[in-house]
Amino acid sequence: MNLLLHISRSYLPNCIKKRKLCELFELTARAFQSDLPSIRGLSYDDCLVEYARFSKRQAEEVIRQGHDQETIKMRLSHNAYQLGQKLRSIFRIRTRKDVLILCEILYQTLKIEFSGQESGEVTIKRCFFSQWYTPEVCDIISALDQGVIAGISAGGSLVFHERITDGKPCCRATLTLKDMDL
Repeated sequence: MNLLLHISRSYLPNCIKKRKLCELFELTARAFQSDLPSIRGLSYDDCLVEYARFSKRQAEEVIRQGHDQETIKMRLSHNAYQLGQKLRSIFRIRTRKDVLILCEILYQTLKIEFSGQESGEVTIKRCFFSQWYTPEVCDIISALDQGVIAGISAGGSLVFHERITDGKPCCRATLTLKDMDL
């Protein structure tokens, strides 16, 4: 494991987490073609709550208005892909194990308990957003997961099979990675 991943796994300052959360806010707002809410002066934890509210409102509005959900998902995924590429470069991701460790760090930052196996099996035992999202909202917003993971892994994919928001005890997904060093 590279040094930056090792350090980040042990400790990631709230100021860095908040900066990345602000990027997530921005890319989500762009995808929904919406203005950003003001988060100036909020703690990281308060920003995370505001992000949950904001993303929920935006997705619910798309559903309520009958807008094309696939277009929104594509925008979310595309924007998140760019963030994932940037993170891949910053963290110098080279191996499957690096991908899984960075995913664990990212999800932990969002108060999501991510566990990924090199076989591609992914389990999310707890998800902060499950208390906010309906199954329909989760389906839209999970395009972010797909995009960021594709960016981090240089083209991999994440497909959910079960979700907490559907009443399951955990989320289960399959992570498919392109050939990488083992």
